[in-house]
Amino acid sequence: MKLTKWSYTKRYNIKAQFDEYPNSIVVFRQIKNFYFVYTVKWSLSDPVVSKNILEEMELLLNRELGTEEYYIKRKHVQKYNSNEV
Repeated sequence: MKLTKWSYTKRYNIKAQFDEYPNSIVVFRQIKNFYFVYTVKWSLSDPVVSKNILEEMELLLNRELGTEEYYIKRKHVQKYNSNEV
């Protein structure tokens, strides 16, 4: 999947579009130093969006904005990874 377009919206949100979901708008919000999916304005003409796809979208946007390191180090992921061991 590729991030095709993104822009800032009111109140510092970001709206983005992805090549596999060209008719759906994904809205991101900032928390601390990274962005997460806030909502998806999903189009019926696009495939259903799963949790794994949402995480991939978050990673792609954070990579584009230079906040990937913070996204990867977020508490949820650290907690999840420590439970795998």
